[in-house]
Amino acid sequence: MVTDSEIRDNVTDELRWDPQLIDADAIGVGVTDGAVTLSGHASSYAQKMAVARAAERVYGVKAVANELRVELGGELRDDSDIAKAIAHVLEWNVQIPEDAVHAVVQHNWVTLDGEVDYDYQRREVERMVGQIRGVIGVTNTISIKPQATLEQVQNVIKDAFEREAQIDARNISVRVDGHIATLDGSVHSLHEATAARTAAASAPGVVTVESHLVITP
Repeated sequence: MVTDSEIRDNVTDELRWDPQLIDADAIGVGVTDGAVTLSGHASSYAQKMAVARAAERVYGVKAVANELRVELGGELRDDSDIAKAIAHVLEWNVQIPEDAVHAVVQHNWVTLDGEVDYDYQRREVERMVGQIRGVIGVTNTISIKPQATLEQVQNVIKDAFEREAQIDARNISVRVDGHIATLDGSVHSLHEATAARTAAASAPGVVTVESHLVITP
């Protein structure tokens, strides 16, 4: 059984080891019953998200609360410049349908809306926008077009679990109701739980994934 102090030390080491994270020493790590709370500041929204992903990879972590503040150095980038940069990356990304997504920028915070075919496209837009210099936060309200029957969606998710090396499909059950996929069962790590959620969210027509997976290291 991994103790909270061991998890805290391991998360701290993971943050220092990850080459994407240049501000690791500015991040505070607290752990209670396997739940990690990240505090302090990050130099960009992309850094904030990378810190959370690094913490999720650590063995024994059951949940991550990302309370990092984004503090940009120097002058804030103008909202119109950010909007132009967003329009540019959306135009050139072939994974995103043309004119399917729109963005509003206010005080360096981006709100996304529109409609796409798959959840991975929704997540890809947020990822791209989060990488743009000057962005301090993203609100993603992009919706997903309903496609396929419930049985088809459920079978697609089960097949995806069986293919994924990171997921032990034997311990996970899937229920699909409307556009919601519900996952039950147990996994060995938060990283495995995240992989299961990602696989389920990639199925056509799935808008929301509700995970009731229990982490049992």
